[in-house]
Amino acid sequence: MGRSRRTIPEELLLLALDPTTGTTAQPQSLDLGLAGAQLVELALAGRIAPDGDRIAVVMPRPTGDPTLDSALELLRRRGSPVRAVHWIGGPRLGLRQTYLSHLERCGMVHAVAGQMCGVLPTTRYQATETAVSREIKARLDSAIRTGVPPDPRTAALAALAHAVGLGKHLYPGNEGRSSRSRLRDLIRHDPMGGLVAHAVMDVQNGVAVQPRRNPAQGAVAPGMAAGGRPGGVPAQPSRGGSMARVPAH
Repeated sequence: MGRSRRTIPEELLLLALDPTTGTTAQPQSLDLGLAGAQLVELALAGRIAPDGDRIAVVMPRPTGDPTLDSALELLRRRGSPVRAVHWIGGPRLGLRQTYLSHLERCGMVHAVAGQMCGVLPTTRYQATETAVSREIKARLDSAIRTGVPPDPRTAALAALAHAVGLGKHLYPGNEGRSSRSRLRDLIRHDPMGGLVAHAVMDVQNGVAVQPRRNPAQGAVAPGMAAGGRPGGVPAQPSRGGSMARVPAH
């Protein structure tokens, strides 16, 4: 896969990043969205495909993107299709930082050193190529305004933006209510994007901790997903977002 095209995880992160303050909207649900965006990108690259509510590897050949290929290899090692909610709800430590660092190397954001509570060294990221973020937002605006079915990438991005709660960040206030509604409706235009977006919302709502019932099996312990992993991550509402920052090394 060539690197001339921005990936959906990168675009989702740029949508969430405030170009002036370096804050990110809905940071906890955004982490789930990035994991889901990787699935969509791999599907568009022909590496995976939906199998009911599961994800199946159909072509294990690397894409050339190290972060995506790492996810693809993990999926391949599963040996059988994995439920989207279990994949998205799994641990994804450092995923957001990986994409922030990549965007910094590409010159789209720059790191600003600071301190949290005047003690803990942190790094926040501010957009340098604001025209890129405006172009991404314009694609969503066009799909919302015209009602013309968008291309699969834009449809999937819209579905994920809605799933992680970026609607109020992108289209705030009462005047943005109709746009938020149309953003939600775009979820139907891409099957893979819709599957992943619903999985992201299910994880936030705790649905991932309640797998489909099998009479031959006992119930899963509350708060635990299959395999003994913690279940859904509750969404944390945020009006102004929180700093896209990490401890300095």
